[in-house]
Amino acid sequence: MIYESLPTTPRSEELVDKAFSRAARSGRAKSGLEAQESMLQTASSILSDNLENVVTEWPDFGTVDPFYYELADAIVDVDELRQSLSEVTWASRQIAEIRREYQSKMRRADRDTARKHRKQAFARMADIMDEISGDLVRIGAARDALKNLPDIRPDEPAIVVAGYPNVGKSSFVNHVTRASNEIARYPFTTKGVQIGHFERDRIRYQIIDTPGLLDRPEEDRNDIERQAVSALEHLADAVLFVVDASGGCGYPLDAQLELRDAVEDRFAERDIPVLTVCNKSDESTDVEADYYMSVETEEGVDDVLDAAVDAVAWSPDIPPSRQE
Repeated sequence: MIYESLPTTPRSEELVDKAFSRAARSGRAKSGLEAQESMLQTASSILSDNLENVVTEWPDFGTVDPFYYELADAIVDVDELRQSLSEVTWASRQIAEIRREYQSKMRRADRDTARKHRKQAFARMADIMDEISGDLVRIGAARDALKNLPDIRPDEPAIVVAGYPNVGKSSFVNHVTRASNEIARYPFTTKGVQIGHFERDRIRYQIIDTPGLLDRPEEDRNDIERQAVSALEHLADAVLFVVDASGGCGYPLDAQLELRDAVEDRFAERDIPVLTVCNKSDESTDVEADYYMSVETEEGVDDVLDAAVDAVAWSPDIPPSRQE
């Protein structure tokens, strides 16, 4: 997952303390003009290099997969994050420029004047670091919010399971993935997203249950949840909408079908197939559905999974064989 390897973002004060204390040690190891030059080089390199590393460790949001972009933007404001990264890049370059400017001045200076130049340079570097202190805090907060997102892979086929609570979605995911599922908590859903995997014809499929997102009407979602659904639109290759006609889930069938229609409309914009699946078919089949199953008795479960795989119609990118 592209965010999990992001390193801890240092605070401005930490970097300044580190840079100036190491500069002082390097200066003590030398004397005269050489000491001042060494202090300037050490402090500027630590600040400039560390700031540059903060930026380069982040993915390029201009080329990142739309799913991960939308997912990040649902949790942090990507535009603000990009602006802060841009400010840190500016600061890194400014500090490097200050080093070059004062290195040039020191070449023509005596020891006392060189000390004054070095102090001026340090003061200007400290001002720049103070100017971006808020940006570093914002980048660090974004890193902390994104690094523990679950490992959902846009390059693998994904089946999203939708429907009201208690219709059997989690039981279905548990059944078809056996012990390979995991529960991961997104910041925009308290119950956690359930992710499972299964293989067909040596292709690994992801199957995802998203409680708190696709189990209620659009008007009941907050802005963050709506944006998370937008991320799922980029991810899903097919949607299984599970209904319960028995009445046991606690939601009227009319309400379930109304939610199904809304999900169909939402995913139709990207031409993503939505299959209606009636669960608890051993209790009731009193609904028009594409498929009927009972996770409890296992009847029809394999047929539903086969239908989902067919709906995905995944063709792996295999380079053509070279003609000899």
